[in-house]
Amino acid sequence: MAQGARAAIAGATGFVGRCLCAKLRDQGWEVVGLGRAVPDGATLDGVTWRRADLFSLLDCERALEGVEVLYYLVHSMMPSSGLTQARFEDMDLILADNMARAAARQGVRRIVYLGGLVPPDAGLSRHLASRREVEDALGAHGVPVTTLRAGLIVGPEGSSFQILARLVGRLPVMLLPRWTAERTQPIALDDVLELLVRVVAEGAAVGEAVDVGGPEVLSYRELIARTAAALGLKRVLIDLPVQTLTLSELWVSAVTGQPRQLTAPLIASLAHSMTARDRAVQLRLGVPGRGVDEAIGRAARGEAAVKGVRVPTGGPAPGGGRADRRVRSVQRMRLPPGRSAAWAAEAYLRWLPGFLWPLLTVTEDGLARRIGLRGTRLCLLELTAAPERSTPDRALLYVTGGLLSRARPGDPRGRLELRTVLDGQTLVAAIHDFEPGLPWPVYLATQAQAHLLVMAGFRRHLRRLGGEGPEAADPARV
Repeated sequence: MAQGARAAIAGATGFVGRCLCAKLRDQGWEVVGLGRAVPDGATLDGVTWRRADLFSLLDCERALEGVEVLYYLVHSMMPSSGLTQARFEDMDLILADNMARAAARQGVRRIVYLGGLVPPDAGLSRHLASRREVEDALGAHGVPVTTLRAGLIVGPEGSSFQILARLVGRLPVMLLPRWTAERTQPIALDDVLELLVRVVAEGAAVGEAVDVGGPEVLSYRELIARTAAALGLKRVLIDLPVQTLTLSELWVSAVTGQPRQLTAPLIASLAHSMTARDRAVQLRLGVPGRGVDEAIGRAARGEAAVKGVRVPTGGPAPGGGRADRRVRSVQRMRLPPGRSAAWAAEAYLRWLPGFLWPLLTVTEDGLARRIGLRGTRLCLLELTAAPERSTPDRALLYVTGGLLSRARPGDPRGRLELRTVLDGQTLVAAIHDFEPGLPWPVYLATQAQAHLLVMAGFRRHLRRLGGEGPEAADPARV
């Protein structure tokens, strides 16, 4: 694809994204950075920024207007609301599906995804399985996807490298569980950036997933030792004949100060050897990669061939600038064969009053469905269908009123959506940007818990109707 084309970067505020913005800009691309809390339309360091909440399909469509190439660098391991009732892989699935749908509608010609290496052994960790699932979701709506699967990226601000460097820096004696004997193939940040650019510029690996990595394969134990050497530190390494992944999650989080939501999925992946099976495409593109010592040394000194752009400030704060009282809940389940998301939305509203009988009623008024307290005129929640934003595989209802919500008249952001993804039988039921009408502590103790019980009941209901599968039997996901 010719230089001068417009590329959008989802995940542009992260360390890889900021550096990719700069590299594309320097090579003559028109670069659009996407961010949830940036001023819409701001230009800084030659990059135009568009505000986009990637949980909103409408925001995604607006963000990709006029874009030819989408770089997808998103990975959602941290909560995004005041209350998040979701597993990170389910949030990742919605984000990827939104961007894939939006890319197809806006005529994006190509998606490039920076994913994770997939080890050959069975039983992938949740983190690695999610990365693989995102590949499928991005390619599900017809836009060709190129996936670069990388392991540990060694860069000055990379979360994995920072965790490693902090461990080495703070522990003069390190007890090494059995997982540290597994093999890894780190790749330098500068090499990842070069590959991300060249794979598009040279039209390589369209519709393919390719492994990338540095030229050296070593154990995590060796990586720890060489990181210590690069930092000029002497460390005593003691091998332990136990695996202790769960214990490792706890002490890595405690020692590094990183939240467990971030460290737990990363540590769980260490039970696998993470090496590139075939670097043929990488070598054909002329990027053999830097050696481990050079990559670690440069990262430890805060060096990178490409300096990342600055992110503009002054955008909207999550929660509207006050204490975040928004709720996100994402629940995955299985649909009966031959059913759609539109069917599931109607089935849910028909099933709900029976499940909560004799407490609730559901009445219909045009596009609005009002959930009320039986025997009274009280409306607890009003859900209004949005047919212009709905399709058979995605049903959207806005929260437009009711005593249990703080819906804004004329500008509702709270919404319930049900969508089918992947194989067409995987149903995702999600609530986004819901602001409860109850005081926050009361909501957390009552309505929030009730929602999980309702979703677990609906999952069982679908299973009885024929929606068998592993997701159908899961308890409510929190």
